[in-house]
Amino acid sequence: MKEFKYVITDAEGIHARPAGELVKLVKSFECGVKIAKDGKAVDCKKIFGVMGLGVKKDNEVTLSFDGADEDAACEAVSKFMQENL
Repeated sequence: MKEFKYVITDAEGIHARPAGELVKLVKSFECGVKIAKDGKAVDCKKIFGVMGLGVKKDNEVTLSFDGADEDAACEAVSKFMQENL
């Protein structure tokens, strides 16, 4: 299992467009991916779960990866977060 923490820098937080792109990216991997904020973790492959966290600017999220391709998924999602959120 791998994980990393990330502080959201986008002024609008995780809103519809980047949430949709994140879900699409995560679905391309076999491993399970969770995103958590304030102790609540959701499946990162489900857009309503991601949107339901209500992540705003300056919130810290934890992304965790568990499965066969977790290393590649972690690297790709980390890059995505830095470029988009």
